[in-house]
Amino acid sequence: MQQRTLWSALMAVALTVAGCGSATRTESPSGQASQPQQKLLVWDWKSGEAAAATYIEQAKADFAKRHPDVTVEFVAQPFDQYYTLLGTAIQTGKGPDVMLFNGGGQIRDRADALLPLDSYVAQDKSRLAGWDAFSKDGKIYAAPVTLQGHPIYYNKALYERAGLDPAAPPKTWSEFVSGCAAVKKATGAACFALGNKEGFGIQFFLSGLGSGVLTPEEYDDWIAGKRDWNSPGVKRIFELWKDVGDKGLNNDGANSTAMFSDVFRVFETGKAAHIIGLMSDIGHWNDFKEFLPPDKIGVMPAPVVTDGAVPSLPYDGGIGYAVAKWTKAPELAADLVRSLTSTGALTAFYGKAGAIVSDTTVDVSQAGPAVAAITAQIETGKPALHVALSSKTLDVMGRLSQQLLSGSTTVDKALEQLAASDRKG
Repeated sequence: MQQRTLWSALMAVALTVAGCGSATRTESPSGQASQPQQKLLVWDWKSGEAAAATYIEQAKADFAKRHPDVTVEFVAQPFDQYYTLLGTAIQTGKGPDVMLFNGGGQIRDRADALLPLDSYVAQDKSRLAGWDAFSKDGKIYAAPVTLQGHPIYYNKALYERAGLDPAAPPKTWSEFVSGCAAVKKATGAACFALGNKEGFGIQFFLSGLGSGVLTPEEYDDWIAGKRDWNSPGVKRIFELWKDVGDKGLNNDGANSTAMFSDVFRVFETGKAAHIIGLMSDIGHWNDFKEFLPPDKIGVMPAPVVTDGAVPSLPYDGGIGYAVAKWTKAPELAADLVRSLTSTGALTAFYGKAGAIVSDTTVDVSQAGPAVAAITAQIETGKPALHVALSSKTLDVMGRLSQQLLSGSTTVDKALEQLAASDRKG
């Protein structure tokens, strides 16, 4: 069934790419030709979601004020097939004019197919945050829509039932593990909600806990590309990953639990005390409040595992819109990207979906204590560790993370393979 779905989607690519970014002449009622009508095609995985509808409407309205004769069509692709479909478009050199990307390896690996946007977005640089995740070799290839980070959320109600102070979460790893034991005894809840069916869980774990393990210098070297996979700090992170699984601190069946969105339900329904979640528009405070009142959702820094570590919020640009190099209307496409990152559109995205958007002028002060705790850390936050890795290395890490949890490989063997993949880029 999945192959049939993918084939249908690929056929849809073939049918839609031919007219992308093209001008079509329409006939007036009198039969005389009117002015050319420009059309822009956008691919993403967000525009089909109800929570993003108002955001898309605001962006389209902003763009229409300047370009009333331009038609904009959004095609929402399934996320699990998105980059495969995009790869097909890139290979043919035909596809959407504007496309959505995750920050980090996914866009950097495809930068050759994209239009540098530096000259188009220069006036937005100071208003928006998260540019680094969409940049390569000093050039910007997408404008950030959201900020994506990996805060550690905790259930204050479970803390209370276990006799723990919800206003004072643990600061060290030993305190954290002891607190988890208390929660388990009092409530039966697991320590961590973990979904690693797709191999994504290790990315959250690495970035969410890494600042409590690596020293600031080791952290900065990792982000800069000077990664030592054999260092004690890096090895300790992967040992923790395995130890947490071996000691039963995760929910049952972590390797068969989907990240989106099954694992978030594990946390919000009180079956786990902690989750390394997101701060954009899914798997975050706004999702959790369906089951957890805002005042029961806590946010804590990474517990300190090694001396010298300085916990910080791991975050980057989350998702952003880019322009295809093959577009026939680069200035129009770039201006659509600016509308998609306009203050009005991003305010709507925050208001409806609860996304922590890239626009630093959007007021999020009324969102609740969890958001206040997150935004207070943004100024001192650092890029997420996993975002520095290529998409190929992330795929290898996902596969190895599953093997570490199942016991079919060792930490040393896993790190050896990751170092080799990272060297190849």
